[in-house]
Amino acid sequence: MNQMGAALKIAAIGDIHDQWEPADNEILERLGVDLVLFVGDFGNEAVGVVRCITALQLPYAAILGNHDAWYSASDWGRRQAPYDHRHEDRVQQQLDLLGAAHVGYGCRNFPELGISIIGARPFSWGGPTWRNEGFYRDRYQVTNFAESTARIVAAAQTATCETLIFLGHNGPHGLGDRPEAPCGRDWEPRGGDYGDPDFAAAIGQTRLAGKRVACAVFGHMHHQLRHRRDRLRERLGTDAAGTVYLNAAQVPRMIKRAGDRLSNFSLLTLRAGQVESVELVWADGNGAIASTETLYQLRQPATR
Repeated sequence: MNQMGAALKIAAIGDIHDQWEPADNEILERLGVDLVLFVGDFGNEAVGVVRCITALQLPYAAILGNHDAWYSASDWGRRQAPYDHRHEDRVQQQLDLLGAAHVGYGCRNFPELGISIIGARPFSWGGPTWRNEGFYRDRYQVTNFAESTARIVAAAQTATCETLIFLGHNGPHGLGDRPEAPCGRDWEPRGGDYGDPDFAAAIGQTRLAGKRVACAVFGHMHHQLRHRRDRLRERLGTDAAGTVYLNAAQVPRMIKRAGDRLSNFSLLTLRAGQVESVELVWADGNGAIASTETLYQLRQPATR
């Protein structure tokens, strides 16, 4: 168990898209992390993947993404569904499996770690247009961005810890001025911010209430860009308030290298409510780190 005041090691797992095995649960334990954050897109309503993740023997929080309601959120998706919605609700099955660990429009407090996880809007497709009106109305009684912002802010008000981490599937508006930016649109027409306006507004209002937002973790916008192959998407940003914004959507999250299967994780180190470092790592089945890329390093480590 982590001691209060010590550095916290947090694993963030980006869009899984069916690439998760029981061995990944064991790898996380061997990496010695204190907390695990899942940003959603486990698969196209992949109940089996979610069930596997719930066997994790570590504290964790999750938010479901657009693929986790792929056959339910829109009329198009329902027409493509491989099952009968009159007899089965795979979205609800995922929510039931995750229980309190699903923080969409909610909060999960970890007093032993001194951190509260605040969930942004679940099942987000991203962008400035309010989509899937019936889905959000029926499941959450939310009909627009303003109401969505209010739900997120209300969740933040229930936080019992001083340090907050926001968890979303898509990132907040303000990180997408270019196609290569963390929330930039890399499809035609390229450019323009595809972040969630309600997510950004909720962070701002939470700060005005005097809360400390250490970081916001999200995915959805994959690191590999659609319009170019000579570089990857920018994975991280910061703002004047000291909040770190991490896009953890490394897809695919499993690769083969020299005959070994490697899994991807983003590892954040927090101390005194501040992010000290963020690393993107590839680990083998024994939890040994095969490669590390440093995405962020605080110049002056936090102290109490």
